[in-house]
Amino acid sequence: MATLVYADESGRIRDHPTLEMGGASGTTWVRVSEEELIPLPDGARLFTMPGAHPVGWNDALGDFEAVKEVGRRQAVAVAAFLPPGYMRTHLPAAFHPDPAAASYLPLWAYTAVGWRDGQFVTAGVRVDLMDHQEPWRYDDRTLLPLITRRLAEQPENRVWRQLSRCATEYHCLCAKNGFYRRWEAPLPVAFTCNADCVGCISLQPDGLVPASHDRVTFAPTVEELCAVALPHLAEAEEAIVSFGQGCEGEPLLYAPVIEATIRRLRAETDRGTIHLNTNGSLPQAVERLCRAGLDGIRISLNTAHADAYAAYYRPKRYAFADVVETIRTAKGLGCFTAINLLVFPGVSDREEEVEGLLSLIAETGLDLIQMKNLNIDPRRYLETLPPPRGGAIGMREILRTIRRETPGVDIGYFNRAKEHFGRSFSRTLIF
Repeated sequence: MATLVYADESGRIRDHPTLEMGGASGTTWVRVSEEELIPLPDGARLFTMPGAHPVGWNDALGDFEAVKEVGRRQAVAVAAFLPPGYMRTHLPAAFHPDPAAASYLPLWAYTAVGWRDGQFVTAGVRVDLMDHQEPWRYDDRTLLPLITRRLAEQPENRVWRQLSRCATEYHCLCAKNGFYRRWEAPLPVAFTCNADCVGCISLQPDGLVPASHDRVTFAPTVEELCAVALPHLAEAEEAIVSFGQGCEGEPLLYAPVIEATIRRLRAETDRGTIHLNTNGSLPQAVERLCRAGLDGIRISLNTAHADAYAAYYRPKRYAFADVVETIRTAKGLGCFTAINLLVFPGVSDREEEVEGLLSLIAETGLDLIQMKNLNIDPRRYLETLPPPRGGAIGMREILRTIRRETPGVDIGYFNRAKEHFGRSFSRTLIF
């Protein structure tokens, strides 16, 4: 049995002497089966959930129990945040004594966590074996001299200055790769957006939660972008340069700059992968970028249903139908096409959601589904969405269903270099 963990007032994490850890699927508290638990992976973090008490299973009572105090110490709920490559299967089971007074939590993907056999365990599953973002590959002692060198080489280049901030303040691994000149390097380009996502990590104008970081404040020139991208494409192992990062808005609003950059890069080299992360709102712009030489695209969405999409993304002057058309257009023009599916236990695994996802795959012929944990306070997301329809089948069952019903579609987490288009990094994983 994995036991409940909680934090005291000082933030020290303890395990409960008798209660089994609890999990949640949407608003429903559930017991977490043994197959759902894995040792807490390297790179994971633990968070407290202020304003919430932990909930565990009391086997003697045959029911869940909210723990407000342990030995006169206040008990605060604890959650795990999983590293890249892992999908959570359960939310933390938490009780809010005064939901109206409790502030929303910061933008992290809160995951159920417990204690078993002398170690932390968590409710998750690995969905991608690519190891480019493993913690052991990053050492800031070797990174900082590279940042100094790049900034000295191009002191006026605003893209390099932004990436230095992303690498050192936000610890963006792709930004770090840009300085290491390996794998995927970002090309932030957009400081405005045509969506107002509830969980936007770069802009939270209503102030209900802090943004995870600041959004870029400039639109770079083609020359600045090429000065960063061209050496990376020419020299990096499995090189990817990607427009559309967490520190920016929607890159399709800057499609003319991106198109000109792609054409200039491809006039210089055919090496490496040019990639775009986008909300997919402007299919005509995507068509131009594909014809210019875009190799891969990843379109973000939280659902295959228009009402739930609109509730979370709050799109401006575009609709979910445009997103579907973008997927279809990119795939039809030979671009390696992925969706960035923002998954959430108790929502993404509902029967109607899975059916909608399978229909989207069949309609568009997309190549890859990236299973990304949605960073948001569970309460806020559940309050945002329309009332649920259908029962939850379980997060691992989504993976099994995709593998069974659409074997030609890969499941993963990371963007792919063109050397790996068609290769699966999850085929050998047991879901």
